[in-house]
Amino acid sequence: MTRRKPPRPAHPASQTPGQPSGHAAGQPGRRHKPGGAQSGRPGLLFGLHPVAAAWTNPDRRCTRLLATEAGLASLAGALDQARAAGLERPKPSVVERTELDRLLPPGAVHQGLVLDAAPLPEVDLEDIVRQGSMKESDVIVVLDQVTDPHNVGAILRSAAAFGASAVVLPDRNAPELTGTLAKSASGAAEVVPLVRIVNLARSLTELREAGYWCVGLDESGARTLARMDLKGRVALVLGAEGSGLRRLTMERCDEIARLPTGGPIGSLNVSNAAAVALYELARLR
Repeated sequence: MTRRKPPRPAHPASQTPGQPSGHAAGQPGRRHKPGGAQSGRPGLLFGLHPVAAAWTNPDRRCTRLLATEAGLASLAGALDQARAAGLERPKPSVVERTELDRLLPPGAVHQGLVLDAAPLPEVDLEDIVRQGSMKESDVIVVLDQVTDPHNVGAILRSAAAFGASAVVLPDRNAPELTGTLAKSASGAAEVVPLVRIVNLARSLTELREAGYWCVGLDESGARTLARMDLKGRVALVLGAEGSGLRRLTMERCDEIARLPTGGPIGSLNVSNAAAVALYELARLR
């Protein structure tokens, strides 16, 4: 695994989950943007899979766990695993469900669990490329203006399932790693780095120079992924639903490919397209 950089100072351990921490969960060194509960409060993870994955991740510093009695019971396996691994973790606080509801966006499915955690250590694209250079094959997912946190979370989950090394997205026009995104990722945010870059076109050029074959996914592609020889290092580039890949992004790709879709609905949601494409790349490898 790539060695992650130490996180920048996070909120103090005494801070309660309702208070702003200045950082989004899993987003080291980035100040939380205004938006309150609509996007998920900074530092708060919720739901069984995200909380269990963070609780057992030695790279996470957990400061407070709030749980209903049922939620705590569902987390028993993760509690035992962290204890066996000698991880330093706070004593869980048992609360009523209504207290958790007040901390989270309306309708958030928290399953009786809310964890206040410091951001994950930062990972740079250079770190991922260096790790990939030591492999015969590698896959990196690159997102071009995909703004929906549910889509980004689902793509992280598919990336974890099919062995991608990282999900890369620009600093601008991309969601923060809030609890909402982490919930959609279902624990994958703990194992697949979400790497932020400043300039997408320049980063694609750097990936090509490092030996990655940059494949943009678009309906205009002349060939399907199945007809391409993609057994080495690949950067799979996906655009926002509706607008797709930007012109400059497409120009930086080595090739534009498509999925074999058709019929009355010829396109897929970007997270579904990512899952299908990652499966195809895994099959080819």
